[in-house]
Amino acid sequence: MKRYLVLLTVLMLACNGESTKTTPTAQTTQPLASVQRYSVPAFTDSAAFAKVSQYFPIIDTVFKRYAKKNSFPSISYGLVIGDKLVYSGATGFANVTDKRPATTKTLYRIASMSKSFTAMAILKLRDEGKLSLADPVSKYIPEINGGGALTTDAQPITIQNLLTMSAGFPEDNPWGDRQLADKDEDLLDQVNNGISFSNVPGVTFEYSNMGFALLGVIIKKVSGEPYQTYITKNIMQRIGMNDSRWEYSEIPADVFAPGYRWEDNTWKEEPVLHDGAYGAMGGMICTIEDFAKYVSLHLSAWPPRNSADNGPIKRSSIREMHQPWRMNGIAANARTRTGVICPTAGGYGYGLGWRQDCNGLIRVSHSGGLPGYGSEWRIYPEYNMGIVSFANHTYGAPGFPNSVVLDTLIQLAGIRKRELPASDILKQRKDEIVSLLPDFNDAGSKKIFAENFWLDYTAAARQKEVKEIFKQAGKILKMTEVRAENQLRGAFTIECEKKNVHVFFTLTPEREAYIQQLDIEL
Repeated sequence: MKRYLVLLTVLMLACNGESTKTTPTAQTTQPLASVQRYSVPAFTDSAAFAKVSQYFPIIDTVFKRYAKKNSFPSISYGLVIGDKLVYSGATGFANVTDKRPATTKTLYRIASMSKSFTAMAILKLRDEGKLSLADPVSKYIPEINGGGALTTDAQPITIQNLLTMSAGFPEDNPWGDRQLADKDEDLLDQVNNGISFSNVPGVTFEYSNMGFALLGVIIKKVSGEPYQTYITKNIMQRIGMNDSRWEYSEIPADVFAPGYRWEDNTWKEEPVLHDGAYGAMGGMICTIEDFAKYVSLHLSAWPPRNSADNGPIKRSSIREMHQPWRMNGIAANARTRTGVICPTAGGYGYGLGWRQDCNGLIRVSHSGGLPGYGSEWRIYPEYNMGIVSFANHTYGAPGFPNSVVLDTLIQLAGIRKRELPASDILKQRKDEIVSLLPDFNDAGSKKIFAENFWLDYTAAARQKEVKEIFKQAGKILKMTEVRAENQLRGAFTIECEKKNVHVFFTLTPEREAYIQQLDIEL
């Protein structure tokens, strides 16, 4: 666990350090030619996905029970594998008054799940060289200077601070949810008249709806059109999200789900706010069938590869959204649903949450909650799977049933995450290492080691150590294939008469990628 947390901390620092160097021109350069053959992660048992369909009835059971237990008027849901919505369903009433059943074509307000669309629009403008994430917000919204600062040494708020919830604004869920219909002028006047900060910018995560409302203003300033128009044209319509809307009054009543709260043992309809400046943080209205296409877009970003990149935004930029740019907590005592302790670490990317558990499972997700609505979507990128669900119940984000469904299907169908095949250079170096065993004779003359190798450990000492290991292990019988940790690091096991020998090695960043470290242990 200690090593895991140290690695995560290094990752966070590295990511944040790199982000300050981003410039528009750097993002518009042509991709570089690869100097090595890239090994692409792949599923070793793709047949397991075919087994998922036999468990579809479980999905319906999970959501129906959850809706009943929590007094939800309705929940609509969809399971996505790769580029397909493989199963979807709905339970309950989209409209309680006329008893209209919910369907996968019912339109729900998805609340804060809207944030990733806003973040994606910002990255698209960045990729086009029209802004930099390191730009101060004041470059586009000078009114923010009127807001003052918490301390005299506070750094200027940047676009990246807004994206990662680190601008120093206070958590504003209850208040922000009621600002949805505000006009741009209301937002800018509010900022110009002064802001109450909870932290200085750039030091910690704190969830802010105001920050994403300001990103909506920046999209309008840079693109020359309202953020709703820009996102609709450049993202939603590009992937076929043709039924989704921003303004509820434009939607026929027979396909819209009004929102409700459960009070006094009955459903009471919540007022629906019109779209406005704060819609950039939570105003989108979607169907399950539409949003499934967006889930597929995010899944399509993985793994990195050399195939054509023809999406509405670069795959690398989508993967950028999925990284933990701002850490928001470590749950050392987290438990699985069966009660087993499994620590987790969490962070916030660009409009999306990130979490990794003690088993290495990575989840990218976001929930949504407004008066009358609750929603949640998540993907497991390494499994090429995702799920989304919408409810018309106040703050009723159905993350729990989403989690139950994905985890259950993976376990029952026996789905394993993508594995990284060994790269050509890893396999070559492994064979060269094996050729030296068990005596390690003449190893010093082999041109497979980096310049540091024999300086760190003399040839005589290394040879003595290796011989002693194989003396204890006995005759070599067989060995495993190299298990790749990445393109330049791997391990394999040598099975011997008495004991197994474990070999780990890592290569240099040089063009020929020589062996810089070699550990041979019992």
